[in-house]
Amino acid sequence: MPERVLDRVVPFVLGLFRIVVGLLFAAHGAAALFGIFGGGPKGGTVAVGVWPSWYAAVIQLVGGLLVAFGVGTRIAALLASGSMAYAYFVVHQPDGLLPLQNHGESAAMFCWAFLLLVFTGPGALALDAVFRKAPEEARGARPLGVVVNGAVPANPGARD
Repeated sequence: MPERVLDRVVPFVLGLFRIVVGLLFAAHGAAALFGIFGGGPKGGTVAVGVWPSWYAAVIQLVGGLLVAFGVGTRIAALLASGSMAYAYFVVHQPDGLLPLQNHGESAAMFCWAFLLLVFTGPGALALDAVFRKAPEEARGARPLGVVVNGAVPANPGARD
């Protein structure tokens, strides 16, 4: 019984996860680009066009907002995940093997969180649903954990 209740809320929890992760990511970009929330990594703003900092901040701001609002979630999450993988391996990894040693915890967590969204999709509360021409069920695909006709599939990630 509790599993059925939990299965029914999966899309909403996934949507909430997407919104929180997207807004946190966008805040990093806004801090680096505009100096808000205490500024970028060194307290100020990133100069326009500086590789890779400025481009990473733009990806963080735009990608984070796209993910938070659920617009092009999978593509935006893939780009965001890749940028965080780059940040981890190029910027943090040379300072130590483990994230605790090289201060790359946030880059690693964002990388994996966005990679999860690439595969699960946006969940509920995404603006993409407003723009869709046909319901996902008509196309034969549905997000993870979606209840169809009152039944939760045994393998929620599987397609019929």
